[in-house]
Amino acid sequence: MVPIFFAYFALVSIVAGLLTVSLRNPVHCGIALLALLGHVAGLFVLLHAEFVAVVQIIIYAGAILILYLFVLMLLNLKTEERYFHRRHAWYITGVGALTVELLMVLLASRFSGAKGPATVAAVEEIGNSTAIGILMFSDYLLPFEIVGVFLLGAIVGAIVLAKTPSPADLSGDER
Repeated sequence: MVPIFFAYFALVSIVAGLLTVSLRNPVHCGIALLALLGHVAGLFVLLHAEFVAVVQIIIYAGAILILYLFVLMLLNLKTEERYFHRRHAWYITGVGALTVELLMVLLASRFSGAKGPATVAAVEEIGNSTAIGILMFSDYLLPFEIVGVFLLGAIVGAIVLAKTPSPADLSGDER
């Protein structure tokens, strides 16, 4: 029965991922992203990682997706047309290449994360959540901190986007 569920979750995750990046309406993209996140959580359940599945649903499908929809409503993207230019493809390719290079450097470094003693017996003894916490704050501390810096940048970016310009900014007068 597990291979059938895996095939279902994997197939729907691939289709939802493709729809997320190919649909033109941002709200439809958000709905496809919600389907993707839900089915990835199903894959985590198949891996007996119930804690990660619940975190996937609560954090990503709950908080991050709602934040995404609020930003869409704040920016009011209905009034302007958006086109995908060729230079955007070059930007995406460059960012992807830099990301792959950064991952290769991080995986080859001494900060890549040593494998901890998280055997099945150890996890059953101390619990799934405790084992994740111990590994996250010991072996995987650098990636955890990098994610924190990325989230801080996202918060600053959201504040800059949400800031309404003052009348002095619109007139161009500097005091």
